[in-house]
Amino acid sequence: MNAFSHVPPGFRFHPTDEELVDYYLRKKVNSRRFDLDVIKEVDLYKIEPWDLQELCKIGSEEQSDWYFFSHKDKKYPTGTRTNRATAAGFWKATGRDKAIYSKHDLIGMRKTLVFYKGRAPNGQKSDWIMHEYRLETDENGTPQASTLVLDSKLCAYCIILDFT
Repeated sequence: MNAFSHVPPGFRFHPTDEELVDYYLRKKVNSRRFDLDVIKEVDLYKIEPWDLQELCKIGSEEQSDWYFFSHKDKKYPTGTRTNRATAAGFWKATGRDKAIYSKHDLIGMRKTLVFYKGRAPNGQKSDWIMHEYRLETDENGTPQASTLVLDSKLCAYCIILDFT
């Protein structure tokens, strides 16, 4: 049994994008405690999406999405490109990043990624979708330079198994 089974009966975890960025990710980056610690930290690039379900389970009810924190893995030591490969495949970014606002202030961005089995460019698209959340401001609301955001290297993630 994992630590995330110990939540009150009937507990549901469905945070908005704003809550994920401004409450959970910001607190995690600033090493602050949570009222209820429901998001686990995992190494995204050492685990396959289908294995995350048990690690990131919250309570005993069925879930269609799983939340976790992970550090970004750079593709090259001196570069800014992110390595999103696992042993069985890779995560590929799709579409444009979505801006996340609190009131009228930009606080973060959401990148959507799809998991492909195999190696690029011949990978086979799967039904696994992931949203990567990153901060765009510091805790005072001051915009951060993109290099500063990349250097923090901690992101919040939501994995979704999508059969639509």
